[in-house]
Amino acid sequence: MASQVVRLPLFGGPRAWHSFDWTSSDDRVRGGSSHSHMSCSPASLIARFHGTLDITTLGGAGFASQWTTGEGRNWDLSGYDGIELRIARGDGKRYTITLKNEAVPKQPDGRQQSTLSWEYDFHADVEKTIFIKWADFRATYRGKDKEDAKPLDLTSVKRFSIMMRSFFGTQEGDFSLDIVSIAALRTKHYRDDPEDDMTDCDFVDEKLEDTLDMSKSQGWLGWFGGFCGLRG
Repeated sequence: MASQVVRLPLFGGPRAWHSFDWTSSDDRVRGGSSHSHMSCSPASLIARFHGTLDITTLGGAGFASQWTTGEGRNWDLSGYDGIELRIARGDGKRYTITLKNEAVPKQPDGRQQSTLSWEYDFHADVEKTIFIKWADFRATYRGKDKEDAKPLDLTSVKRFSIMMRSFFGTQEGDFSLDIVSIAALRTKHYRDDPEDDMTDCDFVDEKLEDTLDMSKSQGWLGWFGGFCGLRG
């Protein structure tokens, strides 16, 4: 018997990307020189996160990121198993996706007040789909792991972020990542086999009430054919 995956589209996919959903948070607020952009439009199938990571100004450190906008936004993801990140192409560099339970306004000097973050690092060069379970996100505070952090409150996710950072001077320069979509996923199993690898499955878009036949998938441009293989 087939399995199903319920997808909650968050950004992209069947929903248009909008530039007003994102804003930059780069190391320039700390005296650095890095900069980032999220280039997207309702007419585009993908969003391009790109810019330049400069690590010379801050002596080997640096970051460039795009955060979701709005202090009153809230996503209840408690009914899902994790985040699906679909990449069209990348440059092979290491990126970070971040979730926050707090959306604190910027200070007068432009700096973001430090709050707990839940992060996951990934590499991207070619087309790929990354499924990130909630347990795979690590809690951090000011860039350092926080072992005694409270769990991520999945009922109240306030912000998402895509970041490029130096990782202690190991990467720098221009970067570019083309993102097809970010979605929350819940797996529905219809047989008792706990090792079901979902080789025969459907994607059910909970928002659009649309069941997608996974056997017709043909790459990221075949969005309406779905993408069955979840791989990190």
